[in-house]
Amino acid sequence: MIVVAGEALIDLVPLGAGPGDGPAAALPALAPRLGGGPYNTAVALGRLGSAAAFCSRVSRDAFGAALLDGLRAAGVDTAPVQRGDEPTTLAVASVGADGSAGYSFYVEGTADRLFAAPDALPAGTRAVSFGTCSLVLEPGASAYEELMRAAAAQGLCTALDPNIRAGLIPDADAYRARFESWLPSTTLLKLSEEDARWLGGTPREWLAGGPAAVVVTRGADGLTVFTRDGGELSVPGERVDVVDTIGAGDTVNAALLHGLAHLDALSPAGVGALDGDGWTRLLRFAGRAAAITCSRAGAEPPYASEAGEL
Repeated sequence: MIVVAGEALIDLVPLGAGPGDGPAAALPALAPRLGGGPYNTAVALGRLGSAAAFCSRVSRDAFGAALLDGLRAAGVDTAPVQRGDEPTTLAVASVGADGSAGYSFYVEGTADRLFAAPDALPAGTRAVSFGTCSLVLEPGASAYEELMRAAAAQGLCTALDPNIRAGLIPDADAYRARFESWLPSTTLLKLSEEDARWLGGTPREWLAGGPAAVVVTRGADGLTVFTRDGGELSVPGERVDVVDTIGAGDTVNAALLHGLAHLDALSPAGVGALDGDGWTRLLRFAGRAAAITCSRAGAEPPYASEAGEL
């Protein structure tokens, strides 16, 4: 069982020009899409065929009901999900000419911010994945951090994708220090080149803090892994016609965890012992899965039949 801990929200994705000829025509029409980095990771895991569960706090409103339906449709266990009467977080997406996505968030008083660390993880949990807004917005951020440290203390594989949303971070230096405090509790750190630049460190520096491996995504240029034994290995990106990049990094998270389980390496020792051939297979699989997500609108990760063999 792979547990994904973090927020579920609604992405409002632009569809084109607004209605009419007046001022509203300058505004894009927006369509609601199920989203949130951890949520997308959980859905991608389920679609790839992994036994997955989602650990979060979700609103009882109509958006929250749709989010849970999306998880169940992907085969994700929703038993660890807490519920609340507060509204669902909204993220308004903007898509650049190259397909890159930016976001504006509406997070005040929303349900996921009141997450409380559970007393126990589901039976059979082997790994727990963390990241994105859930590790920024208090008081929930401290509860997710508590869960991360508890999972690591139990010897579970922990994955971290900071997925920086700078507009939500009031004190950049404080966040960077907090990020470094998570490294001793992290088995696999995955982040984008943009995240790495914002954080201001290097993979080797982060490896010294605790992770067994650091994977850096480089967009169309592919992925690179850095390992604690000094290894560095890169694979090229898969070429596709990009519609948008929404959910691509989340798909990488899921593909890495799914692949590690397939290679019987879903543990701190297993990640540390993975050889060059294993990493090559894993990174190529993750790159292929992410490329499929980029080829269609919104966060629509591939199913196992689409992603192919590891």
